[in-house]
Amino acid sequence: GATIMVDGATVTKGGAAFCNAEMAMAGGKLDSFRMLTHPGTSILPGAFVAAETASTSGREFLTGLAAGYEVMERLAADFIPTVVARGFHSGPVFGIFGPAVAAAKILNFTEDQVNSTIALCVHLAAGNLEGPRSGGTALREGAAVRNAMLAVALAQRGHVGGETTLEGDAGFYHAYAGNNKGQLTYSFVGDTHTSLDKITTGLGQDWMFLETLYRIYSTAGYNIAHVDVTAQLCAERNIRYEDVERVEAVVNWLETQYPSPAFPSRREDASDRPGGTTYYTAYGVVQRGFPVLQSQPSADDPPEVLELMHRVKLIPSHEMTLFGPRITIYTKDGKSYTKQATGREFMWDFDEEARRIRDVIPGLPIPAPQFEEIIATCRDLDRQDRADRLIQLTLKQG
Repeated sequence: GATIMVDGATVTKGGAAFCNAEMAMAGGKLDSFRMLTHPGTSILPGAFVAAETASTSGREFLTGLAAGYEVMERLAADFIPTVVARGFHSGPVFGIFGPAVAAAKILNFTEDQVNSTIALCVHLAAGNLEGPRSGGTALREGAAVRNAMLAVALAQRGHVGGETTLEGDAGFYHAYAGNNKGQLTYSFVGDTHTSLDKITTGLGQDWMFLETLYRIYSTAGYNIAHVDVTAQLCAERNIRYEDVERVEAVVNWLETQYPSPAFPSRREDASDRPGGTTYYTAYGVVQRGFPVLQSQPSADDPPEVLELMHRVKLIPSHEMTLFGPRITIYTKDGKSYTKQATGREFMWDFDEEARRIRDVIPGLPIPAPQFEEIIATCRDLDRQDRADRLIQLTLKQG
């Protein structure tokens, strides 16, 4: 079996992976890759199962994580908006591959076993958008990592998955992207075509997983830069709420029609509502930040935020980088101030992540010193004898 974090119960491997993934999603502090995938919510739970099973060292664990992130993100990169436009949720559809590859690497699978693991993931990949659109709740990365553990178990026991399950005429890309020719319905950068060959170009030399960003605020990833970039602009120019006439934000157009223009359940450019993009932009002006422990609009929201959000305008653009808004603040004295985000503001090093994540400590079920020990263990994980020590450090005491 394997351990459920925080609780400490020992359950089936698939059950532990499912519970830990759902716990990560519920916490709202996710990583994000190209808006519509959250790799760590499935990769970490799957890797923890493998680490417990094999008594893996920290270095071996990190190697498995790198493999899982890189493979998943390369498979997903150019295809995410096209897959979503067909009614599939790209998070779990691609999220099965990361934990499966991470576990396969940690468990020292042979080349043939890794191939079968990936192929079996094709059989088990799933995720649909319609449930939440019709009053239901999505089944996402928890199910993906649970299925990943099944793929790993079958491949370990010699089940052969097939050679062309990804690129074949009836394979993964034909099924989920609509074709295996690289034709795209939507793209974050405006492309209409890509190549499956790009998936492996520079593999082991160029690292796509370095594009993964940290979603420090518990909101849609496209909102986080609206908080920090707007706050930075106000700090740099000493702009106060009382000075502001209006705010304009030019954004990637796909960020305004979540999850896809084919099935938009939220039109961020068509409404000013608490919890929408204009709300977070207003928070950046009024508070120069957003509470890390707050996950929803609150009765304690400053009235200035709720007023100013109606004077924030989103301008969709086909030329803006993902998560990189251009914020312009027009002040009452007739001046304007602009700051262009890069889209890389939340791609942090370890020290910055450790500094900012400490704000969650008051909301944790473990004491602050125990959380600090988690941070210290992560910092030196490549020198730890057992990676699964991290699981034990999450457990509630008593």
